[in-house]
This record gives sequence, C-alpha cells and structure tokens, in this order.
Amino acid sequence: MTNAAGMVPREDGKAESLERSNIVLIGMPGAGKSTVGVVLAKRLGLAFVDVDLLLQSRHGRRLQDLIDGAGLAFFRTLEEETLTSLELAGTVIATGGSAIYSEAGMTSLAASGRIVFLDAPLAALLHRIQDMDQRGLVIDPGESFADLYARRRPLYQRWAELTIAVDSGGIEAIATRIVNTLKSAGPAQD
Repeated sequence: MTNAAGMVPREDGKAESLERSNIVLIGMPGAGKSTVGVVLAKRLGLAFVDVDLLLQSRHGRRLQDLIDGAGLAFFRTLEEETLTSLELAGTVIATGGSAIYSEAGMTSLAASGRIVFLDAPLAALLHRIQDMDQRGLVIDPGESFADLYARRRPLYQRWAELTIAVDSGGIEAIATRIVNTLKSAGPAQD
C-alpha cells in the first residue's frame, strides 16, 4: 500500500521509493511553491529540493544575475539542464515558474513524479510579489506580470496532473489540500 506521496512503507518505518514518487510543484512566482513545498515535505517525510536554489548553487550566482549576465535564452538552457539532470525519488520539488517552458524538463519531471499546479489568481500574486526586479523572473522585456500570467497559465494547466487553488488559507491549509487531493486521486499513473 502506498502513501499519498507514492511511497511504500517498509517494516523499518522508512519508505521505499517507487517510480513517480516525487511531488513536483509548478506555478507562477509568488504561488507558494517553495514555502508550501517545505511544509509538504515535512508533513509527508520526504526530501525537498528548490530548483531555483539549486540553479543558484550550481552557478554561484543569484537568478537575476544569471538572467542579467547571460540573457533569458541562456538562463532557460541552464534551467532545462538542471531539470533534466535531477535524479530524485521521494522528493517534493519546487520548480522555478519558468520550468514549463522546457518540454524536456517537464517531461523528465512528469516521468518521476506527480505534477501539482499551485493556481493563484493574478491579484493575489501581484500582492505577494514586491521584488519583481530582483526575483529572477524569466520575463520578456516590456512584458507585464499580467502578460506573463496570461502566457504561462495555459502551460501550467497543460502539465498539471492536479490543480490546487491557493487563493485562500495559509501554508498549512494549502499543504493539507495537496495531501488530501493526492490521496483522493489515488496512486500515480505511469
């Protein structure tokens, strides 16, 4: 019998990973992927990886500095390389908001886990994000955050196996919603 994360409990109390045992969080910047991801990982006894932090660590620079120094196209290449190089099981993965631009990256993530879209309304995101110019947003010059939202939302919906509304409730409530949705959806399908 598997738990909500697709893990099989062993007699020693640890969990043995199965294929698609990761929980992959996607969504706009400010949707709560990193914050909810940590709480979700603790609650389910899983590891946690933040892809944005992994990118920064691998390249020794903040995301915004990578974008400013190398450009959006190169940043997307670095992000795709990071996504496709992940070899994780039993992990909650918080992606960067732009992960959905990488077909190879998303295909790799989908093969290893369940894709959960944290769906926040534009107004809530605008309220939460106060540091757009320093956040490391993959946004075309002259594009507004509303334009970015309109362009990305269909891509999140395309990749999502499950969608969780994150317009109400705190972090704990959202994590509970994810766990309950995963349980009711049943085991991950290949």
